[in-house]
Amino acid sequence: MTLDSLQPGKGAVIAAIDWGVLPPADAKRMRALGFEEGVEVRMAHHGVFGGRDPLAITIGRMTIALRKVQAAAISLKAG
Repeated sequence: MTLDSLQPGKGAVIAAIDWGVLPPADAKRMRALGFEEGVEVRMAHHGVFGGRDPLAITIGRMTIALRKVQAAAISLKAG
């Protein structure tokens, strides 16, 4: 399962991140915000527009907006 498919209110642990599919600036920003293997994340909510972008992801005490394509690069395992 990838982060973009996580249902609102559900949590999981990051199993892997495919950094190679992300633009370098996005990867750098996500690393700085704490996205790494073993970190617990929670889907706060999906966007309200047609593509459901942006996604609101809770990591630690922060809520971060990610695009669906960024979230799709993050593989999860059950938390």
